[in-house]
Amino acid sequence: DIDKDFYKFIKVFKESPIFLEVPIIALCSLEKLKELKWEKTHLDDFVVRPIKEAEFLKRIELVMIRATRILDANPLTKLPGNTTIISVIQKLIACNKEFALGYVDLNYFKAYNDRYGFVRGDEVIKLLARIITNVVNVIKGETFVGHIGGDDFVFIVPPEQAENVAKQIIEYFDQIVPSFYDQEDRQKGKILSKNRKGELETFPLMTLAIAIVRNYGNYRLKHYGQAIKVITELKKWAKKDRSKSTYVIERRSSPG
Repeated sequence: DIDKDFYKFIKVFKESPIFLEVPIIALCSLEKLKELKWEKTHLDDFVVRPIKEAEFLKRIELVMIRATRILDANPLTKLPGNTTIISVIQKLIACNKEFALGYVDLNYFKAYNDRYGFVRGDEVIKLLARIITNVVNVIKGETFVGHIGGDDFVFIVPPEQAENVAKQIIEYFDQIVPSFYDQEDRQKGKILSKNRKGELETFPLMTLAIAIVRNYGNYRLKHYGQAIKVITELKKWAKKDRSKSTYVIERRSSPG
């Protein structure tokens, strides 16, 4: 029955760090459903009696998938995190799908964060997330955008679209990011901030480094780890000249 004890039990259950993320599905009659006070409870779903087995099993499956998505989502950008990123890439490789994996990294973000603070730094991260998502969303075919964490993102697009996507992301970012600086810094084209040694140093305005590996033709990745290894190598090339936004595409005939 839905009474005070019902709400008390759920509250105690969800307050436990052990069970906090465990989904709860309520089984109730149609009449009792009308009595449910969603703002007072931590229910994740409900099933109305009489129970249909097939529907019930699917509702359980759905609520578990939803819980995984919520846990994996980056709290700032709400984009899928590492668990989903690895799963998506591994599935594409296992299915022998053709795709391009792009890795987007912000140059000089730490200097900006130290100079302007975390609140304004978070706004830059959200800006980059919106730019990548907006560019990728208009692409036809199988696409994906994920947030690894910090200032690192990934995107997946059809191989033939990868270079154009990288160019557009860079174009939009370079147009907008100067507005995130104070007028004086913007006019100078540089800021004074602390380096990793804690010493004051002059840094350019933020730029992007994008590394792209394409799984198509004779170039076939075997697993997620190999994709990351190639991306890491490419990122070093993309970050060689950080004074401007740059993208690098793997053009070898095989991963090696």
